[in-house]
Amino acid sequence: MTNRFDINETVGFDELDMRVYTSRLQGVDQDLVLHGGGNTSLKLDGVLYVKGSGWDLASIEREGFSPARIDALLDLLKHDELTDIDMVKYQREALTNPSAPNPSVEAILHALIPYKYVDHTHADAVVTISNTIDGEAKIEELYGDRYLIIPYVMPGFILAKVIYEMSRDLDWDSIDGMILHNHGVFTFSDDAKTSYDNMISTVAIAQEYLDENAKLDIPSSVDEMVYNLGELQVLLSNAKEYSVTLHLNQSPLSRYFASQDDETLYRKGLLTPEHIIRTKRSAAIFDVDLKGGLDSYIQGYREYFERYASDEIMLNSAPNWVIIKGVGTLSIGKNTKDTTIIDDITTHTMRAILQGEKLGGYQSISEADSFAMEYWELEQMKLRAK
Repeated sequence: MTNRFDINETVGFDELDMRVYTSRLQGVDQDLVLHGGGNTSLKLDGVLYVKGSGWDLASIEREGFSPARIDALLDLLKHDELTDIDMVKYQREALTNPSAPNPSVEAILHALIPYKYVDHTHADAVVTISNTIDGEAKIEELYGDRYLIIPYVMPGFILAKVIYEMSRDLDWDSIDGMILHNHGVFTFSDDAKTSYDNMISTVAIAQEYLDENAKLDIPSSVDEMVYNLGELQVLLSNAKEYSVTLHLNQSPLSRYFASQDDETLYRKGLLTPEHIIRTKRSAAIFDVDLKGGLDSYIQGYREYFERYASDEIMLNSAPNWVIIKGVGTLSIGKNTKDTTIIDDITTHTMRAILQGEKLGGYQSISEADSFAMEYWELEQMKLRAK
């Protein structure tokens, strides 16, 4: 991990400037967060300035932090349960600036952590290790002494409530951060640089472990392959009911991943749960029979929906990314921006799956938990806002 902090760039900064600066340092590192992921905050004079919904850490500005009264946020922890709609409503009522964006879904948790600066990322290295069959034990071995380790639960109020209960008797000064299984990392301090430094050093522990135990040997050169996407363009546009944009990735990693004999790898789930709204849980697998591969995926998605749906309305059942056997991976979107995001997410996921297999077997969150994330109203709101 690279520590990007440069003290010379912070001359004359106030505390909110420092919050912007170290947030951006994390946002530009795709091994920490991708496309709107992660969140950061600052506490000043009883107000929590937390990343606002719709902002990206890589480009966030001062106005991207939503100011909410800390006491009002902490009062929400008195509830045994809180619906998503009510949480959003109460968090908006806590704002000191009514025109600010909605606070992050993790605002209550940020308020709970008793430090001025709080950083949260979905660091690839940490989540890759957690996303293995024996991930809990591996994480405990790496981080158990100085970190609070949290089992996977849904983000938002549920996560804040779990950590609230777990930390009732906690001496926060006794830990360097929190590891959230299958989710990410929290670090914190009353100093912006220290919190950022702790994030980098925390993730470096996991990265070193992967370098020693899960190094990938991917052929660096592959024969050039010409692949005609014309038939897929028509098939997928019809299935999506709009004219799709396609991006074919034939990088060494994508070609290697698409050439695996074990096709169960393509159905093992994403590295970061929140990205399921972009990609769905798994890829479609296309070989010679393109229509057969598409029909099989659509049928499988409908069965997945029926297994877990209560009153949800099914999203379009066509895939958002595809494994073309021996060729590469295909991202499917409405425009180039969509396909770029999907390609970035799946590239990080492919590497994590391959490394997880070297650690005894990759294992993301369960299908039921994946469905809950995919159809979570607060995540769907993000897509509608794009």
